[in-house]
Amino acid sequence: MQAKSLKFLQTNPKNLITSSFAETLKVAEVAKYLKLNYSILPDFRANEGDDLRSYKEELFELNKSLFEYYKHNSILISPINTILRKLPTKKYYKSLTLEFADTIDLDKLKETLVFWGYEVVSIIQEKGEVSFRGDIIDIYPINYDTPFRISLFDTEIENIRSFDEYTQKSIDEVESIEIIPAIAALDEEEYNQIQAKIDESKFDTFYKDYHSLGFWFLEKNQISDNYNLLYDMTREIEEYKSFHNLENFNYSIIPESECEDFKPVNIKEFIELNKDKKITLLAKNEILLKEKGIEYPFVESDAVVNIKCGDEFIVSLNEFKIKKRKNPVILLDDLKKGDFVVHETHGIGRFNGLKQIEVLGKKGEFAEILYANDDKLLLPIENLDLIDRYIAPGGVVPTLDKMGKSTFTKNKEKIKEKIFAIAADIIKLAAKRETIPPKPMKFDGVEEFIASAGFSYTPDQQKAVNEMIEEMKSRVMDRLLSGDVGFGKTEIAMVASFIAVNSGYQVAIVAPTTILVTQHYDTFMKRFANYDIKIAKVDRFTTTKQKKEIEAGLKEGEIDIVIATHSAFNLEYKNLGLVIIDEEHKFGVKQKEKLKNMVENVHLLSMSATPIPRSLNLALSKIKGLSALNTPPKNKQETRTFVKEYSDELIKEVILREIRRGGQVFYIYNNIASIELKKEKLQKLIPTLRILTLHAKLTPNQIEKSMCDFIDKKYDLIIATTIIESGIHIPNVNTVIVENADRFGIADLHQIRGRVGRGSNEGYAYFIVQDKEKISEDAKKRLLALEENSFLGSGAVLAMHDLEIRGGGNIIGTAQSGQIKNVGYSMYIKMLEDTLKELSGEKTTSKETEIKLNINAYISPEIIEDDRIRIEIYRRLAKAKSLDEVYDIQKEIIDRFGKIDKVTKNFFEKIKIKVIASQKGVISISNYGENITILYENDKKLIKAKAKDDEVILETILENLKD
Repeated sequence: MQAKSLKFLQTNPKNLITSSFAETLKVAEVAKYLKLNYSILPDFRANEGDDLRSYKEELFELNKSLFEYYKHNSILISPINTILRKLPTKKYYKSLTLEFADTIDLDKLKETLVFWGYEVVSIIQEKGEVSFRGDIIDIYPINYDTPFRISLFDTEIENIRSFDEYTQKSIDEVESIEIIPAIAALDEEEYNQIQAKIDESKFDTFYKDYHSLGFWFLEKNQISDNYNLLYDMTREIEEYKSFHNLENFNYSIIPESECEDFKPVNIKEFIELNKDKKITLLAKNEILLKEKGIEYPFVESDAVVNIKCGDEFIVSLNEFKIKKRKNPVILLDDLKKGDFVVHETHGIGRFNGLKQIEVLGKKGEFAEILYANDDKLLLPIENLDLIDRYIAPGGVVPTLDKMGKSTFTKNKEKIKEKIFAIAADIIKLAAKRETIPPKPMKFDGVEEFIASAGFSYTPDQQKAVNEMIEEMKSRVMDRLLSGDVGFGKTEIAMVASFIAVNSGYQVAIVAPTTILVTQHYDTFMKRFANYDIKIAKVDRFTTTKQKKEIEAGLKEGEIDIVIATHSAFNLEYKNLGLVIIDEEHKFGVKQKEKLKNMVENVHLLSMSATPIPRSLNLALSKIKGLSALNTPPKNKQETRTFVKEYSDELIKEVILREIRRGGQVFYIYNNIASIELKKEKLQKLIPTLRILTLHAKLTPNQIEKSMCDFIDKKYDLIIATTIIESGIHIPNVNTVIVENADRFGIADLHQIRGRVGRGSNEGYAYFIVQDKEKISEDAKKRLLALEENSFLGSGAVLAMHDLEIRGGGNIIGTAQSGQIKNVGYSMYIKMLEDTLKELSGEKTTSKETEIKLNINAYISPEIIEDDRIRIEIYRRLAKAKSLDEVYDIQKEIIDRFGKIDKVTKNFFEKIKIKVIASQKGVISISNYGENITILYENDKKLIKAKAKDDEVILETILENLKD
C-alpha cells in the first residue's frame, strides 16, 4: 500500500483516499518522506446529532487539517469514512495571530474565542480551552501540541510562553502564536443563529449547546470534485449512499505499482547481504544506526517507509511512535462540601468548605470540619496535611467521630499494633531471604524468546524484564509487578518462566480464581507451543484422576509449569525454582501462610492489576523489587463516553448495537432490592436477550461459575450491582451502561469505564441519569468531564489516587476491611509507611511546629478564585518539607496567576517559618502584637519586632530562626 501510494504521490495530486485510518497514517509517512505539504483527516465517525463532546479529539483534528487544506492547499489524505461526508466550507477557517507587544481588547478577544468554540475554564488541561485570570490568559489552541500563557501589562502583551498542562509550569518564550477555530470562525450574528437552531433541534444531548451540537449546523459541502482512491471502494460508497444523501461523488482508482511493501526482519543482515543493490536507509538520527551496529550512508528523515522496487529498496530504522500518556502531577482535589475526611487526631468528620475568619482584627482561612453532635473544628489552612479524604472498602458510609473522645485514638492504637506485626513479618522474611544464595539461572535464549512474542515490547516491559534479570542474578527475587489488565504483565511472567525452565527448574503459577487460571493456561499454551515445555493446570474442573497424574508428574519433574488455584500450595515439586502469584491480595490468611513457606528460598514474582502509591512504593522498595507497566498496548482504543437521559429506546439501541457486532454488555444497576425487576424489564425490551444477574448475595462459587459461562458467551449481558471484577480480561465486552450514574463517585465511574474497550474494538460507556433537570450542577459537571473523555480530567487523577490508596491497603495483605473502615485507607497507608520506615531504621519525620500567629495570611481568592485550585495549593504547601519546595510553589503561582498580593505573600512566609521551625525542633511560635514567643522543648525565646506590621513580624521570626 505504501508502494502503491509512492508513485502516485510523486504526481502531486489534490488528495488520496484510503480504506482505514491505519492506512491513512502509513500513506502519510510516504508523503512525509517525499517532503510534501499534506494534511490527514481523522477517522470521524460521529453521526448527525451525536454529542460532539464525545468526539472532541477527532473534531479538533478535522478542523486543524481542513484549515491547512483551505489555507495552504495541502494534499489531503483521508479514510473513506470521513471523506464521504460533507464537510464545513472554507469561510469557517480564519485565524488570529497574537504577537509580543501587541495591544489587545480583552473583552473582544474573549468574545471571539467563545464564538470560535473555545471553552472558558479555570484551569487548562486540554485542547480547545481558554482561561482568563486578571492579566494572565492561558489558551490551548487546537493547532499546537502545548498550551500557551500570555502575560499582559495593562492591554499590551508582555510575553507569550508555552507551558506544560500537566504541571502548569511555563517552558519556553515565543514571539507569536496563530490561533485557529476549535469549532468554526463565527461572528456574533452567526453564533446567535446557530444557537437558536440548536435550541429548536430535536437532538438528544445532555447539554444542548454550541460545544455539543454547533458543528451539525454549519454549511457543508463535498470538499473536492474528484477523489483518488487507493483501492476500489465501490462497496463502501454504495453502502454509505443507501443511508445518506450523496450526489456528485466522483472518484478514480489510482494505478497499480510494480513496487511492493517490504520490511526486512534484520536490517543489518539485509544490508550486508544486498550490498550490490541500491538501498535508501531512513533514520531520524545517527544513534539509531549505532544501536543496531550498522555502518551505512543514511537519509535523515523520521518517516517510517519500507518499500521494494525491483533492485531498489527504501528501508526505515524508525518506529511508529506509541502515544504515551503522561500522568498528571496536579491532583485537583475534588474535596467538596459534604465529603468525609479523616483528621490525624480527631478522626472522621465531614468537610464543610473553606471559611475566611477574622480573629482579633486579622484574617485567615480555615477548613471547617463537622463532627458528631454538630461540633465544629476550624483547621488552620497551613495544617491541611492533617486531613485526608476518607476512602473506605466497598463504599462504607462512616459514622462521624466525637471530638475530644478517645474512641478514634483507641482504634488507631489497635490498628497500629496489627500493622506493626504485619510490617515486622515482611521485614523478617526479607532479611531471611537476603541470607539465602539465589538459585543459579541461565539467561541465554531470552532475547530470542522475547523476539518470538510477535509484537514489540513497550519500554516499561523491557525495563521490567531487565530489572527482573538483575535481581535474579544477585538475590532470591521478590518482585511486585503492577499494571492494568491488558498492559502485558503475563508476557513478563512468561519470560520469567522461560528463564526458570531453561535453567532446569519448575514453575508454579498461582491465581485466586478458576477464570484467571484458565486465562493464564490458554496464554501460556499458545506462547510455549514451539518449545518442549510441559504445562498443566489444576482448578475446580480438574478431575481426581487428572489431579493424581499431575501430582505424580510434578514430583518426578516431568511437568515444568503448573498453573493452579490455591491447591498449588499443597502440591509437591521435584525442583521448584520460581513462584508467580497473581492478585495476591485476594488470597486468605491461611493460604498466604502456606505461600510464605513455599517461597522461602525460591524466586517470587507477584502480579497486581492495582497500582500502589509512590510513597508506599518507596517505603517498600528497601524490601521488595517493584516494576510498573504504565504504557498501554499499541491497539488500545479510548472508550467513548456518553451521558444520556434514560429512555427504553436508547437502552434497546445501545444493547442491540453491541450484540450486532458480536460483543457483550455490562449493565451496572446499583440496587440489589429491585435488580430482578430490572432484569424482567430488559427481557421485555429485548426478548431474545440472554441475561445473567450478579450481586453480592451469591456465593463466590456461584459468581465464578456464572462468569465462566459469560466468558464462554452463553450470555449476552451481565446485570450487576457494582464494579465487575478487576483482574479479569474479557476483551469481548465493549459496552457498559451505568444506570443512575449521578449517584456514583467519579473514581468509581472511571474504573467502570476502564472495564471495556480492552480488545481491539472501540469501547462505549453510557452514563444514564433518570432526569437531568433534577441533578445538581456539580454532578452534571462531573459527568460532563467524563464524557469529554479526558484521560487527564481530574476524574482520572482522582480515580488513580483512589485506586492506589486502595491498592496499597490490599497489597500488604492482611489488612482487615473492618479495621480500615475505622480510619480509612489513606490513614492506614500512612501508618504503614511510618512503621516500615521505623523498622528499617529510618528516622521518621519530626513533629510539626504549631504556628499561632495573629496576622493576615491566606491565598487571596482575588488571585485564585477556584476553591479546588486553592485547596490543591494549600495541600501541597502544608506537605512541603523544604524551603526549595515552598519557593518552587511560589514561583509557580506567580507564573500561573500573575503577581501576588500582600496576604498571599504573608501566607508563603508563614509556611517558610513552619518548615524551618519544624526542622529545628521548635514546638510552637505565637505572637501578641509585636511580642513573639518561640517555644523549644527545653527553652523559650521572647523577641520583640520593631513594629506591629504583619511583614515586620514575619521577617523578625525568619531572621531569628535562620540564626
